[in-house]
Amino acid sequence: MTLRRFLTTMTVPAALAACFMAGTALAQSSTRMEGMTLSNDKPIQIESDQLEIQDTEKKAYFTGNVRVVQGTTTMRAGKMTVVYLGEGASVTSGNTQIDKIFLDDTVHLTSGDQNATADQGEFEMASQTFVLTGKQVVLSDGPNVFKGCKLTVLMNTGEAKLTPCSSGRVQILLDPKSKPQQ
Repeated sequence: MTLRRFLTTMTVPAALAACFMAGTALAQSSTRMEGMTLSNDKPIQIESDQLEIQDTEKKAYFTGNVRVVQGTTTMRAGKMTVVYLGEGASVTSGNTQIDKIFLDDTVHLTSGDQNATADQGEFEMASQTFVLTGKQVVLSDGPNVFKGCKLTVLMNTGEAKLTPCSSGRVQILLDPKSKPQQ
């Protein structure tokens, strides 16, 4: 299993963005991914203990056990802040244009047997950039595991970069039995 294949199927940024747009050797190196694009074709369910909308700040705050589900992909975090643009824009009126989405308090992404965990996440709509950061960002697909401290995905180009922690190196564990049969 490669980092490219793992990240190609992680579509949570698409789920987060779509829910609001519907209303409106790898050490510090890059890899290329195919097929990671925004998808508006599946319904999105968002749950949290609380939602606070601050239209004057153009922010929506989801707090406490935040859960976002689209298809087979689930994102969980303690907090999610959505920043939107536009004069007179309001999440409740359905005319929002998302600028950024911030995820905090331990982020978990799950899609089938694939998982990613980080301390924080950020999705920037203009550049179509999704970044996971933390003391340790862990990506796993079955027995295959990738570890670093920052994962940057450029969704327009499909490029991903896993950056090591200050200790210096990205760690990868690949199980030869997980190699696709040819």
